Amino acid sequence: MKRFTILLFLLITVTFGIAQNQGVKIALLKYSGGGDWYSDPTALPNLIKYCNQNIKTNIYPEPATIEIGSAEIFNFPFVYTTGHGNIVLSKSDAQNLRLYLEAGGFLHVDDNYGLDEYLRREMKKVFPNKEFIELPPTHPIFHQKYDFNEGLPKIHEHDNKPPQAFGIFIDERMVCLYTYESDLGDGWEDGAVHNDPPALHEKALKMGANIISYVFGQ
Repeated sequence: MKRFTILLFLLITVTFGIAQNQGVKIALLKYSGGGDWYSDPTALPNLIKYCNQNIKTNIYPEPATIEIGSAEIFNFPFVYTTGHGNIVLSKSDAQNLRLYLEAGGFLHVDDNYGLDEYLRREMKKVFPNKEFIELPPTHPIFHQKYDFNEGLPKIHEHDNKPPQAFGIFIDERMVCLYTYESDLGDGWEDGAVHNDPPALHEKALKMGANIISYVFGQ
């Protein structure tokens, strides 16, 4: 198993290295349990377009959709998931996700309001001995091309709580980012969907660009 993990790590590392030349693909992660993993359908395409134009990435314009337990997840160095409700990982889902993250992959979970308790419960299946660590405003993810001196920006209001960003780390490498009470994905969507003013839409996209920049620069 250790040898297999090392081989997967090398494969994903090579994928990261050629991303700028061939156009890397990223994916939306589909999960079970009844939560709406499919919400914010214009979010990832808009973020990809923004990153390609503003931080000179070469990401394939259309994100894929994959299931957590699928071997296909290893084709994508960055996967994103969101939603409002329940998420349930089977034992094989949790094992596959853990292997993917240990092998060099990255998961961004963006709470679209109502995901928190389910995500925290299910990530314990993936990493029983790890906790989400809150990221301070000084963390490099907030200071890539764009500076967010107060940390994660507030995009949409729900319960009048401050936005928070959390990470799960393997050694010093962040393998999972969890953005809470910010709703970045809603901000990435077409402005007309939530009637966001252009400045708020831009702020969300800039934070998203920082995330992409940080992940591909780790």
